Parts: sequence; C-alpha cells; structure tokens
Amino acid sequence: MTRPLDDWLEQIQQRHSGSIELGLERCRKVWRRMGCPAPARRVITVAGTNGKGSTVAGIESGLTSVGRIVGAYTSPHLLRYNERIRIAGSEADDKEIIAGFEVVEQALGSTRLTYFEFVTLAALATMSQANLDDAVLEIGLGGRLDAVNLIDADLSVITAIGLDHQEYLGHDRESIGREKAGVMRAGQTVICSDRDPPSTVFERAQVLGARLIRIGADFDVSRDIGATGRDAWAYFFADLSCRLPVSMSGGHQADNLAAALTAVVLLEPDARSELGRTAAAVAGCRVRGRLERIRGTPEVVVDVGHNPLAAGVIRDYLDSAGHDRCLAVVGMLRDKNVESVAAVLDTHVSRWYCAGLGGERGQTAEAVAARIMSATQTKATRTFETVSLAIDAAIDDAGSDGLVLVFGSFLTAAQAIMHIEGLDQPLASGRALV
Repeated sequence: MTRPLDDWLEQIQQRHSGSIELGLERCRKVWRRMGCPAPARRVITVAGTNGKGSTVAGIESGLTSVGRIVGAYTSPHLLRYNERIRIAGSEADDKEIIAGFEVVEQALGSTRLTYFEFVTLAALATMSQANLDDAVLEIGLGGRLDAVNLIDADLSVITAIGLDHQEYLGHDRESIGREKAGVMRAGQTVICSDRDPPSTVFERAQVLGARLIRIGADFDVSRDIGATGRDAWAYFFADLSCRLPVSMSGGHQADNLAAALTAVVLLEPDARSELGRTAAAVAGCRVRGRLERIRGTPEVVVDVGHNPLAAGVIRDYLDSAGHDRCLAVVGMLRDKNVESVAAVLDTHVSRWYCAGLGGERGQTAEAVAARIMSATQTKATRTFETVSLAIDAAIDDAGSDGLVLVFGSFLTAAQAIMHIEGLDQPLASGRALV
C-alpha cells in the first residue's frame, strides 16, 4: 500500500538533514542515476533575495495566457507541501508528488542529500512526467550552488538582491550578487529587476556573453499619472507600452511583475501582439503571504518578509497605508537579522508583539524582544508563546483604527493565516525553510 504524503515528508525530514549544505556534486550524481529528468521543454529560473515567488507566479500566469502548458516549482510552502509544485495551474496531487519521491529514493544509493536537495530532485521528476511546455523554477538559496541550478535555463531572472543567508553567500551585496549570478548561462538572456544590482552581476554577464536586460535601463514600470487603483502602473519595454494592473499590495510588486512580463514577451511572440491581455494575466497573479490583508477592522496584514530588504518594503507600505498606529506581531528564526529588521521599522511600529517559534532554528519570544530592544532602545514589547496569542493581543489593543502587521517568517505567516481563517489542519510535515 502506498504511504501517505505526510509519512513520506516526515521520513525525508528525519533521514535527510534539514540544514543548508551548498554544492551540486551530490545532487548531480543522483540526478544522473534518475536519467537526468528535464522538467519541461523550456526552463526559466528565478534567483534573488526577495520577490522570487511573485516573479515566478507572474511568468507562470503570462505564459499560460498565451496557451503554454506551464509548471512551477517554488519553496518553501506556506500551508501545504503541495504548493511547491504546480502543474498547468493546479497544485500537484499527493500521488504525483509521491511518485517523484520514489524515483529519487530508487536512485539514491549511498549518496547523502539534504532535505531541499531530495525534494527538489523529486519535483524535477514529477514535472518531467507532465509533458510541460515551460517550467518556471525558483532558486531556493543563492544560485551557483543551489540544487535547482542543475538545470540549464533558457532564460533567467534575478530579482532584488539584499543581505540574507550571509553565512553561506557572503557578507556583502557584491558577494551575494556573484552567487545569484551563477544561474546565468553562456549566450542566454537574463533579466534583472534589481534597480541597483551589484557589479558582480554585470561582470558575470560579460564573462558569459549573456544578454543582460535591466529594469530602469531596458524596461521599466512607473506610476501612471491619472490612473487609480490597480491600473496605476505603466509598463515600457523597447517599443512596447501598456498598463500593468498589479493586484498585490506594495510598489515593489510592480517591479517584480514588470520583470515577469518582460520574460514572457521575450519568450513568446504572441505575448507581444496581445500585450494588454498578457499584462493583465501577469499582473493579476496573487501569492499568499505577501502584504496580504487577511482581516478587517482592525485590519490585519501578513507578510513572509524576514530580512532588511523586506523590512524596507514593509516600511514603504506602512507609509502609504494610512493608519495612525502599527502593532507588529513578529516571529523570526534565530539565524535572521532581527536587529537590522527592527531598526528599519522602528519609527513605524508603535508596539512589538514578539512570538516564539519552535524547531531547530526557532527562538523564544523573549529572545526576539531582547534583540529588538538592543537595536531600537524601545521598551514597547510584549512576549507570547505563540503567534496566535500575540495576534489576539494585538487585535484587542488595535481598536478600529490600528493596523496589525504580522511578519518575520513563512512559519509566522502560515500560523497567522491559519489562526485568522480558522483552519484546523496541522501544518504539513517537512518545514525546512529553504
């Protein structure tokens, strides 16, 4: 009898280290034993620090709108493991995912893989059986040595680059940019949606002879004066222009989706001739947990952001949100830069509601509060054992005019959504956040 998906995930988590261990040799050995499965006839990879999930979703939607059969692989998941693999617009079902796991298991031999390597190879196997025209693959961490980078992309996108995972990728943007640029391939096109990319991105493109297409230089998006709401963005690329009716909150999403639309236009001639329709498909995509409003009066907004770059995006959003007070519920893993995040948001947060996160990389609410206070000198902190308790307290204190912001981790965002929406299912197994 076939084992349930949760049993598989629990076994993979136990047998394969959840820690990060960069390098392609182990993965490549197993992939070759699997027969080198290609996820689709054409592959697009998306690397960067922030904005990858939105960019993947935008490319997926745009290509689908012109009749392509598209698959996507992202990580980590928010509520269900199945979110990581989408086939023709739908999450892969348990049977399809388990079949991929079985292929990796049979090819494993004595090779030791990390959790992320195992599930990534399984995703490639699952997608290879779906007869896809295109696969859009999110790089989990870095680029050069990430397991997804086994696959040679026909086109790559590099999103905003910031400081995160510095113990693995380097301690400055130049070093991190060098790792992200590892997804480039000789002679291929790479789109960059970072408005001030590190010089290492340019250098890598020049060495490889890659065609680098940059936001602000080759394509752009700007506020459309006179338009309102979703139609308030105007897109430009070469001789093309149109409205970009972005559905998700935050001005940064316009940059992400402009890059996605540029990718679709470059890949598909039909997208160019039907630009307005394609732009609407790209801009209409939604990704959960990205400045997502999950409750009204008081308003509760949830975001998966967990680094200084994301904190800057949240700060910009708060500037335009129109609330007198922001009560921040924050739960962060201990290897994240809590101090820098708190410093960015210090003047915008009235009170911090610190929540504990469990697991190998988690930390207590008291530890989060101490780190926030050391960075901001604020004493306006409260501590709670769980995200749910912190949210309830913040809602009680917010009144009708306050904004409750919940952020700091995919785990924090997931627990917030489940609590507010009354979901009683347990979080899926295998919560490795890479």
